[in-house]
Amino acid sequence: MTDPTGTGPAPAGLDLDRLADHLARHRPDLAVGPLRARLIAGGKSNLTYLLHVGDHELVLRRPPLGHVLATAHDMTREFRVISALAPTEVPVPGALLLCADPEVIGAPFYLMERVTGEVLRTRAQTDPLGTRVRHDLAMAMMDTLAALHRVEPAAVGLADFGRPEGYLERQVRRWAGQLERSRSRPLPGIDELRDRLAATVPAGANAGRIVHGDYRLDNLLATVDPVAVRAVLDWEMATLGDPLADLGLLLTYWDVLGGSETAEGNPVADGLGPRAGFPTGAELIARYADRSGVDVGPLHWHVALGCFKLAVICEGIHYRHTLGQTLGEGFDRIGEMVAPLIAYGLTAAGER
Repeated sequence: MTDPTGTGPAPAGLDLDRLADHLARHRPDLAVGPLRARLIAGGKSNLTYLLHVGDHELVLRRPPLGHVLATAHDMTREFRVISALAPTEVPVPGALLLCADPEVIGAPFYLMERVTGEVLRTRAQTDPLGTRVRHDLAMAMMDTLAALHRVEPAAVGLADFGRPEGYLERQVRRWAGQLERSRSRPLPGIDELRDRLAATVPAGANAGRIVHGDYRLDNLLATVDPVAVRAVLDWEMATLGDPLADLGLLLTYWDVLGGSETAEGNPVADGLGPRAGFPTGAELIARYADRSGVDVGPLHWHVALGCFKLAVICEGIHYRHTLGQTLGEGFDRIGEMVAPLIAYGLTAAGER
């Protein structure tokens, strides 16, 4: 498959000829010139491409190549939630077109507006910002999460977006199931972590809020002058559930991976947490509690769930990498993160 402009090959995962034809038929207002594309580096799950259509720029999202787990990488779900959140305080890209037909480019996909801003992922990006800017970015990140959790699902047409009752139990079962479909090597301790979580599920008093499912700094587009969150990205795991699950996973990235030797140079955790000069996880939670109206309470179990979930995700990415089904750089070190996540999760699951 070649770029119709003749400038070179299309990136893997896109059929530009068929995509151009689909745009001409379904969104002729977007089919305004020659179509070019490039993979946006950094995505470790769904694939994200920057499209150039004449003088315009759009963003396309599609599932990863190969080994796509059931219920994961749902383009319809992402498209629905960013469409619903458009009129709220939560910054999201404008939703432009959903295509559920895998015959067009080889998988379902959607198009959204390109939002200007930077995905801050590495120490090379965050070290030059200085202490004040890093602090303000972290607080803006938490203010945005609080805004999301304040949204009333029914008010934006998402009353049926998930089943809040039993959400935490289903999370444990879901990720246990994903684990079984991603095992490719021994993972000492992960079964014990799964069993501890299943035996100690908390009541989930906050259930019924919109949960992002993978909220972290590098799933945001931000600016630093002024400091602002311009858009929240990567909604593939969004649902209705307990907002403490978002907090537990954020602390897993921030304090567990961000505080580990494994984080150095790792594309998932390199620029996160106090190790990278940001405020502590405790400061983040205090800011969130002040702005959200959510009863935070103890978070040990939710951090343990975050460790389990992220260990399973990383193992799935590692597995796809061993099969040669990943695009971009940095995948060779993802597998190193699984063991420390399991160890910390076991410690957190044993706390009271």
